[in-house]
Amino acid sequence: MFVVESHATICYEVKKVDYDKNMVQINEDSKWKLPFFTVVIGQSVSLVGSSAVQFALIWWISSETNSALMLGIAGFAAYLPMMLFSPFAGVLADRYNRKIICVIADLFVGASAAVFTLLMWFYEMPVWVAVLIILLRGVGNTFHSPSISAIIPQLVPQEQLVKANGWRQIMQSGSYILGPIIGAALYTAFPLSVVLLTDLAGAIIASILLILVTIPDIATIKRKKSKMMEEIKEGIKVYLNDKRLLIVVLAEALMLIFYMPLTTFLPLMISGHFHADTWYAGASSLACALGMTAMAFLYSSGLKVNNKIKSSYFGMAGMGAAITLCGILPQTMWACWIFILACGIIGGSGNAHTIPVTAYMQETIAPEKMGRAFSLLGIISAITMPLGLLIASPLAEWLGIARWFFISGVAISVITLGAIILDRKTQRPKMEKSKECSNV
Repeated sequence: MFVVESHATICYEVKKVDYDKNMVQINEDSKWKLPFFTVVIGQSVSLVGSSAVQFALIWWISSETNSALMLGIAGFAAYLPMMLFSPFAGVLADRYNRKIICVIADLFVGASAAVFTLLMWFYEMPVWVAVLIILLRGVGNTFHSPSISAIIPQLVPQEQLVKANGWRQIMQSGSYILGPIIGAALYTAFPLSVVLLTDLAGAIIASILLILVTIPDIATIKRKKSKMMEEIKEGIKVYLNDKRLLIVVLAEALMLIFYMPLTTFLPLMISGHFHADTWYAGASSLACALGMTAMAFLYSSGLKVNNKIKSSYFGMAGMGAAITLCGILPQTMWACWIFILACGIIGGSGNAHTIPVTAYMQETIAPEKMGRAFSLLGIISAITMPLGLLIASPLAEWLGIARWFFISGVAISVITLGAIILDRKTQRPKMEKSKECSNV
C-alpha cells in the first residue's frame, strides 16, 4: 500500500511539474505573440490598402495613356526613392525610435493620398500626378521598411524568429492576394480619388495598433553618433564581417537581376507563348501568392530550421528549377496549366529562401545595426529591377520570352550552386578546427 501511494504521489508530482512547465511556456508565448500579432495585423491591413491603391494607380495610368513608356516611368518612380534614400533610412532606424519612424512613414503615405484626393475633387489632374503619388509612396515605404524589419526581433524571442517570420509572410501574402482584388472592385465602383483614401485608412489602423504596443527602444543604447556616411559604412561592415551572410546576399542580388524582370514578363508569357487570355494570367499570379502562403504556413507551424543559410539556398534552387521548367514548356494549354503550377512552386521557393535568411539576420546582427543592414537589402531590390529590365528587355525581344525564362532559370541555378560551393569553403576551416579540438 505504501509503495502504491508513493508511486501515485510521484506521478502526481511529475504531472504537476509538467503542468507548471506548460503554463510557463504558455505565459512566455503570450508575452511575445500578443504584441507581435498586434503589429503584424496592423501592417497587413495597411499593406492591403497600399496594394489596392497601387493596383488602381497602375490601372488608371494604363487606361488613360495606353503607354508602356508611362508604365515603365511609374515602375521606376516606385523604386527610385529606395535607390536614393535606403542608406539614410537605415541610419535613422538605428539612431531613433523605430516605432515613431514607422508611424510617421505610414501617415506620410496616407496623408499624401488624402491631399491628392482633395485636389482631384476640385481639379482635373494630369496623368503624371499618379506617377508623383507613386513616388511619394515609395519615399514613405523606403523609411518604413528597415524600421519595421528591425522591430520584429525586438518583440520575438530568438528561437521563435523563423516561426514569427513565417506568420508575417502568411499575412503579407494574403495582403498581396486581397489588395488587387479590392483595388479592382473599388476602382470599378468609385473614382480614383475615393480609392486613394484606402491608403489613409490602412495607415491610420496600422499606426494605432503599433502605438498600442510597447517596443524596447534600441535608440536608448548609449553610443556615439558619428557622421552619416560612417554609419552607413558600419552597415556595410555587417556583411563584410559575416562571410556566409555576404555570400548569400550577393547570390540573391545576382539572382534578382534575372528574376525581377520575369514578374513583368509573366503576362507576355501567358498571352504570347501559350496564347491564353487574361484569366490565366490572373491564375498564375494567384498560384504564386498561394505558394508563398503555403510555404510561410509551413514555417509558422513550427518547422525546425537548423541551418538557415543552407535552407535559403534550397529555396533559391527551387526557384531556378521551376523557372527553367517554364522555359521549356510547349505552346499548348496543358503546358499552360503546368506553368501555373510552376508559378506556385516559384512563390513557395521564394519564401523558402527569404524566411530563413531574414531570421538569420535578425539573430546574428547587433540590434543597433539592424536598420542599416535591412536598408542595404532594400537598395539591392531597388537596383536589380531596372538593371534586370535593361538587360532582359532587348534579349527577351530578340530570343523570345520562353527562351529568356529558360536562360534565367539556368542562371539562377548556376548562381545558387556557386554560392553553395563558396559557403562550404567558408565553413571548412571551422569544421577542421572543431575536429582538431575533438581529437585533443
